Amino acid sequence: MRKGRGWLGWLVLPAGVVLALTLFAGALDSLTLGRRAEDLGRLEEVLRRGCVSCYAVEGRYPPDLEYLKERYGVQVDEERYAVDYRIFASNLMPDITVLERKP
Repeated sequence: MRKGRGWLGWLVLPAGVVLALTLFAGALDSLTLGRRAEDLGRLEEVLRRGCVSCYAVEGRYPPDLEYLKERYGVQVDEERYAVDYRIFASNLMPDITVLERKP
């Protein structure tokens, strides 16, 4: 048995472990980013559905976000998300933008 091979093996094993951990951390980060984007889209969809429900029931879109929360049960985690709700007219769908707040 050669002495050089044993020494090389001791270098390859830690390098392999570091590489595996790096790849795992990258995959986990990618999953987290995907989940965050999905949560943003889901909240925006809930807000839009609430607006459409209001329009169907009342014949007008909600005048503001608070109205939508109070009367249609829409919940927004204010610490996690910022919602820009702009209405132009009571018969036009509001412009809704959801952004994630930085921790």
